[in-house]
Amino acid sequence: MRSPLRTGLAITFGLLLTGCAAGPHQLSRSIDDWDQKIYVNSPWLNAAMWVVPIYPVMHVGARAIDFAITDPYYFWFQDAWDGNGTGFRHMHIDYTDGWVDCVLADRAAWTRSEK
Repeated sequence: MRSPLRTGLAITFGLLLTGCAAGPHQLSRSIDDWDQKIYVNSPWLNAAMWVVPIYPVMHVGARAIDFAITDPYYFWFQDAWDGNGTGFRHMHIDYTDGWVDCVLADRAAWTRSEK
């Protein structure tokens, strides 16, 4: 039989973790922006950083930090109470060789949140 203290702590910890999967993923998206900037400037260097596992290791670390710190902070202290999420402003990069569009851009209207 569990003690009431243990049960209360388990429930509290579980509730705190509910906001960990949702959030702006600030560190992860910052690494994505850095990856994109390097790819635009040097596709070969970017490929080497994937083969030598610099990016994969950075992504694992960033997701862990986002899960444990930034996402719960933004979820519990910013977004959960007003019903609107915190956006992430991506880095502006000057492209010289063309663009590719988001595969969800035209079909993403259902994800918008309006007051």
